[in-house]
Amino acid sequence: MIRRTYLALAVAAASALALGMGVTTPAVAATPASGSVVVSESNAYLQQAASAGIVAMALPPGTDSYPTATGASASFPVAGGSANLLQETGSLQLGGSLLVVDAKTFRAVEFTQLAFDDFAGQFTGVPEGSSTPVPLLDPSGDLSVGVTGTTQNFTASEAGLDPAAAQYLDAQLGTGFFVAGQAFGALSVSYTPAS
Repeated sequence: MIRRTYLALAVAAASALALGMGVTTPAVAATPASGSVVVSESNAYLQQAASAGIVAMALPPGTDSYPTATGASASFPVAGGSANLLQETGSLQLGGSLLVVDAKTFRAVEFTQLAFDDFAGQFTGVPEGSSTPVPLLDPSGDLSVGVTGTTQNFTASEAGLDPAAAQYLDAQLGTGFFVAGQAFGALSVSYTPAS
């Protein structure tokens, strides 16, 4: 009983001290960050991959779509982070994961903790069972950045397979399909910072 009383007094004293010293808890944003990163797979790449038995798909809350005229696309919602696309700083954490399957070798790799690193200019993911991010795609080609109201936008007309991703996927899937710099498709980002 005495021990509980001392503990209660200690907690009360610490709380009073914190209040007296002006210690405050950080404010929580009223509106969380929102937006998405969309990775588009060109028809040419989609056909090459299908011929090699390779399929890539977004897992929830990421979504896939297959507009026949343009290939395929995967959309991953912004789940957090802080970036300034205009100043090429920060990074965005994304919801969902990316599954890459080789139907010929019966192997698969799932990338979680997806992110868009604006400073490095890379779309990254952490392979399941690892804690180290692998750069997956490098935006290139015609790059444009703009703002509409409070929403920042970034588009890259091309996205090439990062050398680290090509090496990792070939090793894990037991294939020789992936090549550094391989033209994959395009990438776009729409991001509204928390407020």
